[in-house]
Amino acid sequence: MRIVLLGPPGAGKGTQAQIIAGELGVPAISTGDIFRANVSGQTELGLEAKVYMDAGDLVPDEITVAMVKDRLAEPDAKAGFLLDGFPRTIAQAEQLRGSLDELGHHLDRVVELVVEEEELVRRLSGRRMLVGGEWVQRDDDRPETVRHRLEVYREQTAPLSGFYDGEGLLSRIDAIGTVEEVTARVLTALGQPGRSDHS
Repeated sequence: MRIVLLGPPGAGKGTQAQIIAGELGVPAISTGDIFRANVSGQTELGLEAKVYMDAGDLVPDEITVAMVKDRLAEPDAKAGFLLDGFPRTIAQAEQLRGSLDELGHHLDRVVELVVEEEELVRRLSGRRMLVGGEWVQRDDDRPETVRHRLEVYREQTAPLSGFYDGEGLLSRIDAIGTVEEVTARVLTALGQPGRSDHS
């Protein structure tokens, strides 16, 4: 199966991506991992991306899409994949479709994890990390920063929901509940109910 996982910050995408990819036996591919692999491997695309990242700028779509395409062409992704964190815009979604066409593939499903904004703010601003023996809040998890991140998501990424819905690929999943409950809902939407029962 070839799946895209959508959802705002704090919806639990990273957690669900790993579990669901494991259930389906496909790699979970995040753009963060792809960027790190290209930068640390000093690939041509990685060196190009690093210039933008070091300047604090967004990496242009053509570099991001080229990296994703290279990753999707690797042997472990031939039988399927789960994309987490990409595409982020409709332009990227269109480029992804073109890249998959060139590889002779298509998306099977787009799963959107849906959580109310107040719950997202509560989840994210409640996160703490251990620094020097003290639990502290990350700067990007302060309530005002969280609301800004959600605003950016609404403007840039939320339109993907309508784009994929129009293509008949979208399943919206209620992402409130235990990790296991959300996983079960996603697997049911993917036509794989009961897959997680043995875990």
